This record gives sequence, structure tokens and C-alpha cells, in this order.
Amino acid sequence: MSARKFPENFIWGTATSAYQVEGAGLEDGKGPSIWNEFEKRPGAIADDVDGMIAADEYHHVDDDIAIMRDLGVRAYRFSVAWSRVLPEGRGRVNEKGMAYYLSLCDKLLSAGIEPYVTLYHWDLPLALQQELGGWESRDCVELFGEYASLMAERFGSRVKNYFTTNEFLACSDVGYSLGSIAPGLQLNNRRRNQVRHHLLLAHGTALQALRAAAPHAKVGLAENPRFMMPVMDTPDHVAAAKKAFREVNGHFITAVMEGRYPDCYWNAAGADAPEVREGDFARISAPMDFLGLNLYFGRLVRSAPEDAKGYEVLDIPNHQDTGINDGRFEPDSLYWGCRIVHELWNPKEILISENGISTPDRPRRDGKIIDTLRIKFLRSYLGSLQQAVAEGYPVTGYFHWSLLDNLEWHCGIRPRFGLAYVNFHTGARTLKLSGEYFREVIRKNQIP
Repeated sequence: MSARKFPENFIWGTATSAYQVEGAGLEDGKGPSIWNEFEKRPGAIADDVDGMIAADEYHHVDDDIAIMRDLGVRAYRFSVAWSRVLPEGRGRVNEKGMAYYLSLCDKLLSAGIEPYVTLYHWDLPLALQQELGGWESRDCVELFGEYASLMAERFGSRVKNYFTTNEFLACSDVGYSLGSIAPGLQLNNRRRNQVRHHLLLAHGTALQALRAAAPHAKVGLAENPRFMMPVMDTPDHVAAAKKAFREVNGHFITAVMEGRYPDCYWNAAGADAPEVREGDFARISAPMDFLGLNLYFGRLVRSAPEDAKGYEVLDIPNHQDTGINDGRFEPDSLYWGCRIVHELWNPKEILISENGISTPDRPRRDGKIIDTLRIKFLRSYLGSLQQAVAEGYPVTGYFHWSLLDNLEWHCGIRPRFGLAYVNFHTGARTLKLSGEYFREVIRKNQIP
């Protein structure tokens, strides 16, 4: 393999989520989600935009698949809006909503593109929040398992790869504790910790359901832990970065991969620790076929023998305005994220389930979108990823976030992550220069 080439069977893909791109917010029998309620609050989403139209993929599916074919991607990661197929979250199936996803998969497969389905990307059916308290309730966990079974049965052989859930932290802490995203609650620590635990259990419950209903399929999750990078590649600093990664993420990815909460989490939670029932961790830690990493940046760590923890997480000044509050330009994080995860837990496969950058893209007078910063981002990050692959870490695919400019949750439509520019007034799509670059990456299977 040449210095910048990827393996022959490497999976190149793009990614989106239902609320961010679909639109058709209440169309064809779709029930409201917690986001359809949250967006009604003045100022909840920047510029008071909402997801009723978003990027309108619901009505532009053929256009978007044509873009993917032009790029040459082999896979498309998208999420199912739970309330589009089960308007109340349970019971009655909305057949029009189900038909949309079945048709999407059929069209993707006809174009030579493999569907990678995310079952939950933050848009809980509103009925389950109002009737049960959402993810505070174990009943919601069990209903998620029933929903997973339903989708696997209906998708059948169309779908061979599932992500159960996407990013525990945003859903639990940002949605149920900080209140910055749907459902916009500010729970105390004990209730928040129970939401965290129920989300882990939801992953395990869905995995169990998918194993039964779709034994042919691979199953994993998409998670964005707080990634750590050693300040230098020496044994003491690498060990410190691994210890920091495991402990800082003790309540999420560590718990999934090790089948228990580490002692540091129990000690920190104290009286606010969640209720854990017998058998919970057998479900939570059931073996996965792959681990998806939503990887954007990392934090530097140094060995600190003088500190009780043995490490210090360092702040990195951020001089790159990405349009998102926590955005940083740290290409090495892609290498170190894969390496540290592999050395800690040795997952069967690692997929980069998200990676991308927000830039303030605007068309020039000639209509072209010359987004050189995203090209710089891709070249740098893919170089880091290629190093991980070349050193033997089991990374089998990369999904760029995102195929399209979309509704970036509470940040609105100003941050643009897409390889394709979306005119939110007309719905028109235009491939950006970065899309042409990514197409060349895929065509050559190496970094040009």
C-alpha cells in the first residue's frame, strides 16, 4: 500500500440525520418528535428556523442519490425518524412513512450504494416524552427495542448495517440537563445520570432485537467520546492519554466496552449514581460488529505524576472559527482516536461514522462554491486516518459529515457542513469544490 493509499475494500460514505435533512416535518402521517415541539420555543434554534423543511431530502431523494453516485460513495448513513414510522412511538405503523424508507433503500441499492441505518439520532417521538418522560423511563427503552425489531423486519435484506444510537452525550446531557437541544430539560444530576444509563440500555436492547430480527446484519453504535491525544508520542504520555480517555468517558463508551461503570464514575456520581438492575450490563456490553466513532477533534493530555489522576488534560487555543462552539481543527485526533480505542478495547472494526467541518460557504457570482478550508480539512484528517490504517488499526470505512448542508440543530442553518451546498429557499443543490476533491479521493482511493 502506497504512503497515502487506502485498502482496496475501504468504505467511502457520507452521512446525514433525519431531522437535519428530511423536512416534511408532519407530512404523510408523520407524528411530531421532541424537536418539532422544541423548535416552537422562541430562540431555541438560531434565527428561529425549524425542521419542517430543513434540506427537504424527503422531496429531493433522487437528487441526493444522484450526488452520491457522482461522488462515487459506496455507503450512505442516514437515520430513521422514529415518529415517521410510529407516530406515537408505538402501536400503529404509518405505512406512508415506512414506504419512504423502504423506497430510499431500494433506490440506494439500485445506485450501488449500501444503506447504513441509524435507528436513533435524537428525534424521540413527542408522545413518548409527554406520556413516559422520554429517556427517564425504562418503558421507553423497551419500546425502542420493539421499534428496532419492526424496522429490521420491514427492511429485511435491504439493510446489512445498523447503528443503534448516535452520540449519548448530546442526547442526555445537552438535551436533558443543559436544555440546549430537545427536549430542552434541565434535570438534576441524578435524573440526568438515569437518562444516561437508559440510553446505554437502549443501545443494548436494540442490539439484542436486531440480532434476533436481522441475524444477517452487522450492528454497532455511533459515539463521540471526548477524544484524547498525548502531548507527545512517548510511553508515559500515551499511557496518560489512554487513562484519561477511559476515565473521562467512563459513563458512556467505557461502560459499553467494559460492561461496567469504572470506579472513578461511581465515586464522582456518589448519591447521584443511576439505578442499575441485574442484567443491564449484559445487554449494554453485548459484542458489537463494529464501533462507529464520530470524530472531529481531540484534547491534548500530558503525563502528570504529581496529580492524583496521573494525567492533565490541556486546553488547546482554538484559532479556527468553524461556526460551531466546540469546533477545533485537530487532524491528529483521527489517528489517536483510532489507536487509543483499538489499544484499549480491540473492537472488530472501527468506522469513522462522522467527520467534517462547518464553513461559511457562499456561492460566487459564477455559482461555484470554493470551500478551500474543507479541502484542507479533508486532506489533513484523511492523512491522519491513513496513518492509522497503514499501522494496522482496523478502520474499515469513513463517512463524511455531511452529504448536504443541513439544519445544524440549535445552531440553525448558518453552519454549513455539506459537500453539497443547499439553497434553503429553493432546495437546489450544488456540489462544492470539496465535493469534487472527495470524489477524487474515492476515485483514486488515496489522498490526492
